[in-house]
Amino acid sequence: MKVEIRCASCILHRGYMEIQKATNDPSLQFKAMSSLLHFLAEEFRSTANPAYLGTKRDRLVRRVTGIPDPYAQSKHISNQKALEVLPLARKLVSNEASTELRFRKACLCSIVGNIIEFDIPDNPFKFTDLRKLIQEAEEDLAIDEISQIFKEAKEAKNILYLADNAGEIAFDTLLVQELKKMGPHIVVAVKGGPVLNDATLKDAEYVGMHVVADEITTTGTDTVGFVSNECSKEFLSVYNSADFVVAKGMGYAETLTELQLEAPHALLLRTKCSPVANFFGVSTGKNVAKLML
Repeated sequence: MKVEIRCASCILHRGYMEIQKATNDPSLQFKAMSSLLHFLAEEFRSTANPAYLGTKRDRLVRRVTGIPDPYAQSKHISNQKALEVLPLARKLVSNEASTELRFRKACLCSIVGNIIEFDIPDNPFKFTDLRKLIQEAEEDLAIDEISQIFKEAKEAKNILYLADNAGEIAFDTLLVQELKKMGPHIVVAVKGGPVLNDATLKDAEYVGMHVVADEITTTGTDTVGFVSNECSKEFLSVYNSADFVVAKGMGYAETLTELQLEAPHALLLRTKCSPVANFFGVSTGKNVAKLML
């Protein structure tokens, strides 16, 4: 996926919000914003990838302000709020009569969890929306390839689950549990370092992912989405040996859609911005379950 002109305003807005989270020092704020503007002038081109630009913006803000994780508090709150809603989501999954229907409901809950992301202009998210959105997830499903995803997952022996955001990862535990019932070995991968509000090992452990997954690893890097030349050799070995990949969120969608994939990938995301929505041919604020073969 490539950028649209809308991406420039979003990258700038999110950078501005992140700078404010990172520091109250006006001189550092101006220095960070000046560096961000220079970066955009140099690298914002029609051939650019939005996740790549987001990664560089995030690194720039952290480097200039000296704050390693501006979203640390937001991520902690996200995990707490998600765990409060998790019992409702778990009940909705367990109430379904068949394996496939439970898998479907777990997918929907996991996708809704992807709405937990901050400072995106097209995503006016509030934690109080979670219960309603989970109960109405089917209504917001704009691309529904869950049945095909279920069939592929049933045949898989090694599944890699690429997690996205803190908070969201609590709902991912439900889908990992349903996948585990099919018998595969499941490795869940989180980011190797702070980037935006993406989940790290600390977040995975906080929500109990280590209890349901066979293994938890990291990508070995702090990139938004999948950037193979920055990932660790250990992670790439896991990725290349997986016969099915579940990829959560817009960052993975933005990057994996540019690759020639060797294994089936299930993209599960919420369209939180118009460029991603346009790429998939749907409206913003919709749930997407897309199988890439």
